Amino acid sequence: MLQCRVGAFIALLGALGSAVHGEDVRLYRADETPDPHEVARILNNGSRGLDAREFEDQTPRTRGFKLAAPATPSARSKVQSSGIQSGKTSPARDRSDAIALPIQFDFDSAELLPAARRQLDALAQGINLLDIERRVVIEGHTDGVGSDEYNLELSLRRAVAVRQYLVTVHGIHEARLQTLGLGKTRPLFDKNSPANRRVQFHGG
Repeated sequence: MLQCRVGAFIALLGALGSAVHGEDVRLYRADETPDPHEVARILNNGSRGLDAREFEDQTPRTRGFKLAAPATPSARSKVQSSGIQSGKTSPARDRSDAIALPIQFDFDSAELLPAARRQLDALAQGINLLDIERRVVIEGHTDGVGSDEYNLELSLRRAVAVRQYLVTVHGIHEARLQTLGLGKTRPLFDKNSPANRRVQFHGG
């Protein structure tokens, strides 16, 4: 049954690929610490007015999401990746509607590595600057190595691990954080590039 549902989800992604629009993604490098104020601005920009019923952990959904082109960055998926300058944010960066962090996990697992905490701590500060009613969607993404089913399951477990960290360490209410595993269906770069392994956030 699970394989049937995963297969249907993958087929739906393919069918929707030409019908959805691109998104602006602020991609942080592993050595960058997000500016909490920038995080808050982007999560507000990326609010897509989704109802909580459109999300259900362990069951991937697509409604309200924009699929990136399955190749190098293009007009469908604009990737911004530049250094942060002591509190200054460019107008272009303000137009981003999603944040992508190269969160580090143990190999082939959903266990967060200590190096991931610095970026997640800064992200949590940004979430806490938002209105208490604002929801945040956490998307897990993988590279193109491995089967579709495996990557969907792994990406969801990693998104859930990030949510658990934000809840237990920073006290963010669990109901505000929705999780989604998209596997390798939405690459920002060449499909086999390790840079596609990321956790992405946008307003819900």
